[in-house]
Amino acid sequence: MKKDIEIAQAATVAEINQIAAKIALSPADISPYSHDKAKLPLTTLNKLRQRPLGKLVLVTSINPTPAGEGKSTVTIGLADALNQLDQQAVIALREPSLGPVMGMKGGATGGGYAQVVPMADINLHFTGDMHALTAANNTLAALIDNHLHQGNQLQLDPKRIVWKRALDINDRALRETIIGLGKPANGQMRSDGFDITVASELMAILCLATDLTDLKARLNRILIGYTYDRQPVFVKDLGVAGALTVLLKDALQPNLVQTLEQTPAIIHGGPFANIAHGCNSILATEAALHAGQYAITEAGFGADLGAEKFLDIVTPQLPKAPDVIVVVATVRALKYNGGQALADLDQEDLTALEKGYANLQRHLQNMQKYGIPVVASINRFAQDTTAELDLLQNLISADGVASALTEVFAKGSQGGRDLAKLVMTASQQPANYQRLYQDDQSLTDKMTTIAQEIYGAQGIELTATAQRQLRLLKRQGWTNLPICIAKTQYSFSDQAKLLGAPSGFTLTIRDLIPKLGAGFIVALAGNILTMPGLPQHPAAEKIDIDAQGTITGLF
Repeated sequence: MKKDIEIAQAATVAEINQIAAKIALSPADISPYSHDKAKLPLTTLNKLRQRPLGKLVLVTSINPTPAGEGKSTVTIGLADALNQLDQQAVIALREPSLGPVMGMKGGATGGGYAQVVPMADINLHFTGDMHALTAANNTLAALIDNHLHQGNQLQLDPKRIVWKRALDINDRALRETIIGLGKPANGQMRSDGFDITVASELMAILCLATDLTDLKARLNRILIGYTYDRQPVFVKDLGVAGALTVLLKDALQPNLVQTLEQTPAIIHGGPFANIAHGCNSILATEAALHAGQYAITEAGFGADLGAEKFLDIVTPQLPKAPDVIVVVATVRALKYNGGQALADLDQEDLTALEKGYANLQRHLQNMQKYGIPVVASINRFAQDTTAELDLLQNLISADGVASALTEVFAKGSQGGRDLAKLVMTASQQPANYQRLYQDDQSLTDKMTTIAQEIYGAQGIELTATAQRQLRLLKRQGWTNLPICIAKTQYSFSDQAKLLGAPSGFTLTIRDLIPKLGAGFIVALAGNILTMPGLPQHPAAEKIDIDAQGTITGLF
């Protein structure tokens, strides 16, 4: 089979005006970025809001493994299949980060014959949203250091500045830095560090803001540090929210592209679900909800991360809750969770599959706690045997959940018709959405609830640093916010190698970070880092371009 990029390069791509017309938008309603992609201005989003709401489908998955799950691929194939069944579907997805594109994980445009295009553009610079976020983040950092240099009227303590710089690439050497070296004209020397752009609070703010006014208000609320007498200092105290808003005004507009089968796709925002809230923008999801009969969106990594955050942080800010949740799994990944070696996954192993099913089972049970109909998608690989597929479907059925085999990677929409029909049926069932916790609960209760109800932990333990931060949050009155737990994506626990469905462990919270502009508290669990590193052989080693401008090696 051809590589993803070869399939994308050979695709017939419609003019972006034609894609806009599919959701009843005229050329005047969009701002083209070349012939195959466009921005949706805020005036257009307001126009879309006048239309009725469609059904909302949330696609999530089991914990990711090296064996692959194909969540984005299933999301795209499902939308294509719904359109083939005469149901108008619109996709809402996150934008890829250069970190995984140049590193190890890959892009976020699907695969095989279920992709969004232009694949190379989306995975690289796209419409410049990531660069705008990086520039705005570092503009704020520069303004903070300039304030220190110019007399420090706010009495900001250089040792208590919490705002970091950002870069949209994995770079472990920048996790901890010293800035201001040299002569006095070079600024005040202090410790600093970088987050990857997708972990920046600005990314979360962009994805949760509803318009320019809300964006500016959120920027004003960003905590940048504390004074010498430990009083909080915010962006509003610097008086630079207007400038930051100007830098982000175009990035706030969602991006319109298409699938290989010319299904409209709105791609916007890209927070990682292991270190941030992991969902595309509210503006993109809202636009998709009003633009079609079905809005298909995806939450990052496993359901314990992205889906939990979508349901507990994002959904309360949307005009409606999901009508259906789709949990994606593969035979290969479940066998890996059941102990089969990665090199042996092509071999039939019913024992490992049955043991590894515990991972999918817990995710299904967790999603059902939100009162929304849940279905399972088995993303079929060519090496899966009939016995394995039958066993997995029987295990899912025994738990009272309907499932469908999907082959959208190899067959496009034709491989997703069974799942599409299943989703259509499930979307007619009554839903009674309920959050896992309420914001007025204590921070400890909220973290404990997530740890016990979603992860299977017996409880949580706060390090001395986290305990000090908890006392500070209580003093400042910042406890009435949702929790965004940052932990490894590979396990329900905070230990990457605990596969399957571990239980009885203690979740260690090592720090609590207030993200007041975003409107949540980040709880760092285990050894999770907000600036990843590159692997021994990064994907960048395989990426190339020829004299005609044809890109190779990009998946």
